[in-house]
Amino acid sequence: MVSCRICRNSKGVLLPSGFGNGARDDVPRVVSRAARILAAVHDRIVACEQCPRLRAYCKSIARDKRKAYREETYWARPVPGFGDPRARLLLVGLAPAAHGANRTGRAFTGDGAGGSGDFLMSALHRAGFANRPTSERSDDGLKLKDAYITMAVRCAPPDNKPTPEEIRSCFVHLEAEIRTLDRVQWLWHWEKSASIPTCGG
Repeated sequence: MVSCRICRNSKGVLLPSGFGNGARDDVPRVVSRAARILAAVHDRIVACEQCPRLRAYCKSIARDKRKAYREETYWARPVPGFGDPRARLLLVGLAPAAHGANRTGRAFTGDGAGGSGDFLMSALHRAGFANRPTSERSDDGLKLKDAYITMAVRCAPPDNKPTPEEIRSCFVHLEAEIRTLDRVQWLWHWEKSASIPTCGG
């Protein structure tokens, strides 16, 4: 299981932690090969500046903020996936919410009561994939077992509508995660309307 909270990696870059280990409850905390590769993938995601429109929008949201989050520091960077590096279930959303993952730094996190994050986590909790039924903050203690959550686009888009070009540009990150998660057996898309390419396609 992997716990996700904000920390700094060896380069001083803020990252949701827990990506560098594939620890399970019943084995020693040994960093797996998949987890090491994912850590490098996540470094590249967070450093990505490929889509100027999306980067500018994320920064503007972090500057202006929503009234309820005035005292918080927004993540405002591309958002990597999170979960168990040995996951068999892969869940793919479309993009971070402007005041959700763009604020918290973790996918499907901070959308508020009744939001998509809590809806998804409640279902995963009932099925035994998550240790808690809500996803509020990056340091809320949420752990996933045998599941991994990621997105097709890593930066919050205006009106939650990335362009086809932005989806294609960002696909390199999704493909890198999918190729590393070599135990995945089930793939689930959150947004039916998302035009997500297929690996190798």
